[in-house]
Amino acid sequence: MVDLVGTPVRHGYRMPAEWELHSQTWMGWPERTDNWRDDAVHAHNVFAKVATAISKFEPVTVCASAAQWENARRLLPEHIRVIEMSMNDSWFRDTGPTFVVKASNSGNPEQKVAGIDWTFNSWGGVDDGCYRDWSLDLLVARKILGIEKLPRFPHSMILEGGSIHVDGEGTCLTTEECLLNKNRNPDLTKEQIENQLKEYLGVQKVIWLPHGLYGDDDTNGHVDNMCCFAKPGVVLLSWTDDENDFQFERSMEALSVLSNATDAKGRKFEIIKLHVPGPLYMTEEESAGVIQDGEAKPRPPNTRLAASYVNFYIANGGIITPQFGDQKWDDEAVRVLSQAFPDHEVVRIEGAREIVLGGGNIHCITQQQPAPPS
Repeated sequence: MVDLVGTPVRHGYRMPAEWELHSQTWMGWPERTDNWRDDAVHAHNVFAKVATAISKFEPVTVCASAAQWENARRLLPEHIRVIEMSMNDSWFRDTGPTFVVKASNSGNPEQKVAGIDWTFNSWGGVDDGCYRDWSLDLLVARKILGIEKLPRFPHSMILEGGSIHVDGEGTCLTTEECLLNKNRNPDLTKEQIENQLKEYLGVQKVIWLPHGLYGDDDTNGHVDNMCCFAKPGVVLLSWTDDENDFQFERSMEALSVLSNATDAKGRKFEIIKLHVPGPLYMTEEESAGVIQDGEAKPRPPNTRLAASYVNFYIANGGIITPQFGDQKWDDEAVRVLSQAFPDHEVVRIEGAREIVLGGGNIHCITQQQPAPPS
């Protein structure tokens, strides 16, 4: 692994859209008993479901701690690679590298795929973060790039992969609630942060939504729970028709911003509404299953869960979508996603509520590694 000097853009790299070809998917393996209830046994089962579903479309690598390697190996199909890696928790969207690609001639020996290693502070640091020690998470991106022998762009800016979405054609989606939060980069202005996104992701335009999903306090409103691209010029937006739901105002705000915006190519956005489930709340039993010893953010009963169908994953030919046991909206999400991605097979992950209980969903636990451009 070589550390490259300068920004990805100056080396000719850009962040590809999620629907561009992947060489594999990376996932972590959950373990924290102060975040995953009942010794993480339910989380293990649903993570295994997600990994297995993705593996039908592309290779998957799951990283598990020394204590959990054997268990992960037992629960996962043999064709899924399981490697040992230390981590504080399993949110590889946020701790793994953001991969970038370079269109270069085949005779050029320089790598066509590299990774950005952002700085991570547990979604808000000692006071606001989700857990107090994230020293192992800080090494995850570097370890992955080392395993794959890919160049690394180190960056001192605090940023998580779930806070950005790109269309591969110069446009980035993010939220002010997260990227402008004082618990991330208090010394950087909005303009400075935007310039860093342009220099590192290879985008020319950043669309700032005011807020993320209501109740997504763990991440301070990551965009990947709120809005994503289906293709250039087309976005999926978390929605509710219930004017009394706290989510309604946030969805309307985002709709207004997107309706009045154009992308980097000057296109007006087609906005597809993807209705949220529920609302869903953590039960007494679910809360009681978490060992709440003060090391991690508490999980009290009756907390509204940040459940969203926008938090799906695009694999090579597959859409891996969460299902929450809310039959009406589960089915509606599959219908909407099937129309938005007619060339992809939509795969339901039943029991995705278990991931939401830990603070995220399918997109949050996955990280795509793009294939080298041909």
